[in-house]
Amino acid sequence: MATVELRFSAQPEHVRTARLVAAAVARRAGVDEAVLDEVRLAVGEACSRAVGLHRSHGITAPVSVALTEDEKAFSIEVGDSVPGPGADPAESGASDASGGSGAGAARPDSEADGEGEDEMGLAVISGLVDDVEVRSGAGGGVIRMSWPTADAAVRP
Repeated sequence: MATVELRFSAQPEHVRTARLVAAAVARRAGVDEAVLDEVRLAVGEACSRAVGLHRSHGITAPVSVALTEDEKAFSIEVGDSVPGPGADPAESGASDASGGSGAGAARPDSEADGEGEDEMGLAVISGLVDDVEVRSGAGGGVIRMSWPTADAAVRP
């Protein structure tokens, strides 16, 4: 099982690099040429979502991307460091710009806008990828996507 790992600072200009690397590794892993555009778009959406979450929560940790090929499938995991709902941000090292309870009156509206964009990005990913899983916990979130390889299509 071969794995390529990327870590990049949460800057929008790095998303393109992640897309290009994902397409190259997917091609090498045996993903059908007709599906490569879907891989690029899905990785772009997932990375853009992670970058947006990091920036909106003031997190300086890098976004992580793991590209894994095995005998039957090619998978990509895009991870962020934003604690999931109900998690204590202090435990994960995330910084919160609100400063405490009641300090950020404008914050709920901006979070609601971010959640709308987040849901739209997840909807786009779900439309592009048949096998997608979204997890969130105290250490951050992960979007896992996978595609069959040409070897898997040939095998019974």
